Amino acid sequence: MASTLLSLASATPSASLSFHEINKGKLNRGCMNKEKTNPFIKAKSFGRVSMVVASNVSRFEGITMAPPDPILGVSEAFKADNHELKLNLGVGAYRTEELQPYVLDVVKKADKLLLEKGENREYLPIEGLAAFNKVTAELLFGVDNPVIRQQRVATVQGLSGTGSLRLAAALIERYFPGAKVLISSPTWGNHKNIFNDARAPWSEYRYYDPKTVGLDFEGMIADIKAAPEGSFILLHGCAHNPTGIDPTPEEWRVIADVIQEKNHIPFFDIAYQGFASGSLDTDAASVRMFVARGMEDIAAQSYSKNLGLYAERIGAINVVCSSPEAAARVKS
Repeated sequence: MASTLLSLASATPSASLSFHEINKGKLNRGCMNKEKTNPFIKAKSFGRVSMVVASNVSRFEGITMAPPDPILGVSEAFKADNHELKLNLGVGAYRTEELQPYVLDVVKKADKLLLEKGENREYLPIEGLAAFNKVTAELLFGVDNPVIRQQRVATVQGLSGTGSLRLAAALIERYFPGAKVLISSPTWGNHKNIFNDARAPWSEYRYYDPKTVGLDFEGMIADIKAAPEGSFILLHGCAHNPTGIDPTPEEWRVIADVIQEKNHIPFFDIAYQGFASGSLDTDAASVRMFVARGMEDIAAQSYSKNLGLYAERIGAINVVCSSPEAAARVKS
């Protein structure tokens, strides 16, 4: 290439060559100065020859590196630690006595049934797998719940709890602009990130009392009462993350009273149904109580923890509406 350029240059002292022109076997004397300058192309001059070369400037240079995830960072540190008595206190997951991932027997049976059934890989509807949406709503609200029979629940499959919460946050930001989401203090680490990303404003309500190592019930009620009318109150349906402290049935009734009086919208995060008490129905009691009062609400579901389906990212977002027509519009 260098010998070719030099020979061409000696034959045409005033020539400026581009790779495009050389490839075409043509010379275009004196034309380089007339072409528009490309900021991503730099010309280097070697004597009487100009070579055009691409630089490494990226259109994405302005994107900054995101901070490492604090939860997953603990898992990475766990993997790097060689101590024989180490314990992973980051992501909660089923493990064998040998600290290997444990797959539940029921999941193995379901995998076998799916293989035997020979499901195809056709595109799903935009709201996800209809059969899944049906049973996941029934699992949460109860098969015989009137909201199911009356088709007042809009259910959309999501990427586990995180993706389902993100869909709900987008719904709030788009159709309830300016409405505030109240989250417990403390709460799961990703809640704030999700609402920040969706540009949905949020604030905190008191939840954990370090003095009693229990629920700050009075502070919680006071903060929910003080919230602007029509706020979304994010509640952990069971097995509150990270405290593990849940309201009693009587406290749940008072919480529902206040939310109803203030015209707030309850927003449940259900990541541990069946995991907390061992009963799917007991762990869904808080959600079902609000629904039984005729309240519209939102409920995000995840199957990562209770079924150990970490990699599959299975979840759903449910919106309980006052009419089937409203539910159809929400689902759309």
